Amino acid sequence: MLRRYLPILDWGRRYDRRALANDLIAAVIVTIMLIPQSLAYALLAGLPPEAGIYASIVPILLYAVFGTSRALAVGPVAVVSLMTAAAVGQVAQQGTAGYAAAALTLALLSGAMLVLMGVLRLGFVANFLSHPVIAGFITASGILIATSQLKHILGVPAEGHTLPQMLAALWAHLGQTNPITLVIGVLATGFLFWVRKNLKPFLRGLGTPPLLADILTKAGPVAAVVTTTLAVWALGLAERGVKVVGAVPQSLPPLTMPALSPGLVGQLLLPALLISVIGFVESISVAQTLAAKKRQRIDPDQELIGLGAANLGAAFTGGYPVTGGFARSVVNFDAGAETPAAGAFTALGLAIAAVALTPLVYYLPNATLAATIIVAVLGLVDLSILRKTWAYSRADFAAVAATILVTLVVGVEAGVASGVLLSVLLHLYKTSRPHVAEVGLVPGTQHFRNVNRHQVGTDAEVLTLRVDESLYFVNARFLEDLIQRRVTDGCAIRHVVLMFSAVNAVDYSALESLQAINQRLRDMGVGLHLSEVKGPVMDRLRKSHLLDELNGRVFLSQFDAWQALSPQPARHTAAQ
Repeated sequence: MLRRYLPILDWGRRYDRRALANDLIAAVIVTIMLIPQSLAYALLAGLPPEAGIYASIVPILLYAVFGTSRALAVGPVAVVSLMTAAAVGQVAQQGTAGYAAAALTLALLSGAMLVLMGVLRLGFVANFLSHPVIAGFITASGILIATSQLKHILGVPAEGHTLPQMLAALWAHLGQTNPITLVIGVLATGFLFWVRKNLKPFLRGLGTPPLLADILTKAGPVAAVVTTTLAVWALGLAERGVKVVGAVPQSLPPLTMPALSPGLVGQLLLPALLISVIGFVESISVAQTLAAKKRQRIDPDQELIGLGAANLGAAFTGGYPVTGGFARSVVNFDAGAETPAAGAFTALGLAIAAVALTPLVYYLPNATLAATIIVAVLGLVDLSILRKTWAYSRADFAAVAATILVTLVVGVEAGVASGVLLSVLLHLYKTSRPHVAEVGLVPGTQHFRNVNRHQVGTDAEVLTLRVDESLYFVNARFLEDLIQRRVTDGCAIRHVVLMFSAVNAVDYSALESLQAINQRLRDMGVGLHLSEVKGPVMDRLRKSHLLDELNGRVFLSQFDAWQALSPQPARHTAAQ
């Protein structure tokens, strides 16, 4: 039981020198990558840059104790940073103490929700967000994030949380563009794109060892930070209008207390829930993908506790909501991380940076941090999901398109809420019209297939319907109406067989519909039979009066029903 809630007791007792060496190497690479990212994502969240560093220290340590993934790197991520800015911006003015306190409260609420969900084993709630909706939301968020950073590239003031607002503000202030800031932003963005795609192959072509080439590639953002910071300092560009990070406290994460006023908590409950679910979905997807490569197992419910603990840690140490990041987790995995201890070593490296390196970023231009964010998030944008879903399922396309549109035009909270609502509504719509196939016997076998797809044997007096969906209140009436239309005056049908091989559950509403179907068929002189009923479904039916009142029989297999009800040679029906 203790190892279930403290996975560190499991992997920790097997920790050896080889794992230590691999974890240390991975930690060095991730730390180099995380320093500029943490500063940039804090800027995106509307918080002081040190909040990004603080959110990357204690949360990582807590996840190492409670998390189950060996490679997941926890900390600030782009989408959650954007959602934090959108949520906190509604209750406090950016740059005020109230804004930072509200961000702490958001982390506290998110952490508490995640831990509670983990204890109650509610990891399944993530299933309410379909993959197309998640892909659409992340794509729209990537566009919003990149657009929101253009003001720093241009050096102009521009606010807004939706795409129309941002574009209108940028257009209104376009004439105030700072040419020097624009040059820095464009050069930094171009350099980071080149580093991401071309530096590693270039270094390998020069004969650089693979590990060193990988480290140098991950250090690309650091190179951009160092170069632009030195340029701003040496040329006195801050005095010429180039916005810089400024003074960053030189200290370890402080102990902080989130604001807990009832009004604030009430306003942040829904955003905290959305951040929790989105963060968990993003995190568990990355964790399971990386774990599968090493045949390791991820416990989703324990992951909820691990992420919840990380967010609680952020709430009390000057941070804001965190989750597992895709890019840094992949880097952690590729760098050879063996255990969550790699995250703990990364936290140690960031703590050293918080104490020793923060004075060096005083002249770091905001345009460079914006370039770091833009390059990172454009990799999240995948508009091809629209083409793929259009070709495969128009319903999924509608969900993706609506999620993208609402997120861009209304905001991130409305976007994810509409995505969840659309996913549920589409599921209800699909299951309200279950696939019900009329089946017949495949000649020379005991198998039954759809009469519209195969050449099968049928009997004019026996109608066999295979129900390919569980029956519950949403679709029960559909089955009633279908049978009523099929069994009409003047037809030769004497038996109706419902083939339940794909039915996993029958709720009370569906039970009443089956009773109604049975009574109507009895009045018509037609028998109602069931075949291939699964054990759990039969157990439920035995608790009702349906089997006692059934105007027919229950057959173990559809072939048994066929032999009992259709003794005459089958009439073959060609597939249409």
